[in-house]
Amino acid sequence: MVTSRTGKRRGATESAPRAAARGFSLMELVLVILIVAIISAVVVPRFGGSITRHRADTVARRIAVDLELARRRASTTSAAQRVIFDVEDDSYELDGLGDMDHSTEDYIVSVAEDPYKAVLVFVNFGGDEEIIFDGFGTPDSGGSVIVQVGNEIRTVTVDASTGETSVSGS
Repeated sequence: MVTSRTGKRRGATESAPRAAARGFSLMELVLVILIVAIISAVVVPRFGGSITRHRADTVARRIAVDLELARRRASTTSAAQRVIFDVEDDSYELDGLGDMDHSTEDYIVSVAEDPYKAVLVFVNFGGDEEIIFDGFGTPDSGGSVIVQVGNEIRTVTVDASTGETSVSGS
């Protein structure tokens, strides 16, 4: 360090010529913001649509898996197993089966809640909103459940002779 006549210390960098100040011009900043806005305008709607499609697929698969669970439980225990749908409540229940997390509670699934946020549009199993699998796992009738999330619609179908489920979508 060098001390000047005024008694102030000067660093070595002060004696060297100052480097040019580095930064972005206003034009560069505006271009970057414009590019980010264009990319966001394209990506955000697609992302929102993918969430809706994922929820519709997930809730339809959940219903199909639970119907399969009821069918297998009926054939394993050799006792009838009912699945009761409630379109007004957007829910269904596996009658006589305890909840997986809380064994003292009934196995009820509300498709209107997270993570599905879906609506049961239509349920028909031989004219009613329930399906009964007999002790062999054969359903009392075939039928379908139509579920909707946003604009996405999925149909879960139960084959009348085998009881197997399938999912189809728009």
